[in-house]
Amino acid sequence: MPYLIAVVALVGALCLVDLVLTLGVVRRLREHTKLLDALYEAVDLMGGPAGAGGRMSPGDVAAEFEATTVDGTPLTRELLVDGTVVAFLSPDCSGCHEKLPGFASWAAGQDRSRVLAVIDNRSGDPAEMVTALRAVAQVVVDSAVSDAFGVQAFPTFLQVATGGRLLAVAPDISRLPAGSPA
Repeated sequence: MPYLIAVVALVGALCLVDLVLTLGVVRRLREHTKLLDALYEAVDLMGGPAGAGGRMSPGDVAAEFEATTVDGTPLTRELLVDGTVVAFLSPDCSGCHEKLPGFASWAAGQDRSRVLAVIDNRSGDPAEMVTALRAVAQVVVDSAVSDAFGVQAFPTFLQVATGGRLLAVAPDISRLPAGSPA
């Protein structure tokens, strides 16, 4: 019987130590999340420090562009609907492939006319991304759209107003105001 009490006391002590260590890890992860959020605010995702020459920031308007979706629909800056979420992806970007399932899942619950996937065609085969997104988003395979928005880093997610005015920039769909689950 004394051995049983000693074992129970030992297991209880180990559980308590584990709980304390787990709470410490959670606290540290929260600190790191805050630091990463601050980093994203300090450095925009258009390829450089916020306010750097040639980089767009919220309030700026995209340059004129003309493109055609993979379904044959013409697309211009003026045809963008207010609140449209634009995902800029590249076939040779491992981060883009990691975020692709989550973005496709999010887009499936949205109005397709307000979701645009721009796949940069400078490198890699876009077929996999086109297949994954075609049913849930308007898909354009054209680097001219990326250039019009000044995007230099992939993946990048934007929310735009009518006429291509930039409302928000984020590294992940969940960080956009429109990126919350539908």
